[in-house]
Amino acid sequence: MSDQNGGSQEPEPSDGGENDLSHEELVDVGPAEGEGEESILSDDDLDILSGQATAEQIAAERLADLQRVTAEYANYRKRTEANREIERERAVGDAVKGLIPVLDDLERAEKHGDLGEGSAFSTIAAKLRTAVERLGLTPYGEKGDPFDPQIHEAIFQQPTPGVTADTVAEVVETGYRLGSTTVRVAKVVVSVPA
Repeated sequence: MSDQNGGSQEPEPSDGGENDLSHEELVDVGPAEGEGEESILSDDDLDILSGQATAEQIAAERLADLQRVTAEYANYRKRTEANREIERERAVGDAVKGLIPVLDDLERAEKHGDLGEGSAFSTIAAKLRTAVERLGLTPYGEKGDPFDPQIHEAIFQQPTPGVTADTVAEVVETGYRLGSTTVRVAKVVVSVPA
């Protein structure tokens, strides 16, 4: 059934039989009863409709869930930050451990007068010390400090008259700390009461 211009014409209506639904609009009414296993309404919606729960109770439950999830996330962030700081300190510690022998050599050179004031090597030594201090590495162990076996390693005990408590008489190797962690204990000669 085409018209004179070559287009199609709409089908002619049938003679009005019972099965003619061409004039009806198709509407999706969802699955037929018993077909769909899932309900569009949630359990909470069904509880409200059946009168077993009120909207306030549901809102209180949702608020409690939200607060719990928020607290869990805050704890997760704190743990992550703490772990990040531990890993940072560990990585810096590994890096500066390799520099400690260099710092020892610089200290020995300074004691022997090889790092004269204003020389190129003294400038390099000062820059290196400044760089490791910026990373958080701090030296410790001075002559005259009270001896503490937690942070000092006694390599020799020297009985000394007039000394009332164990005291550091000489520092053989400087100790180093990175933040609150001891990277290397100080090796010292200890003056003990005679």
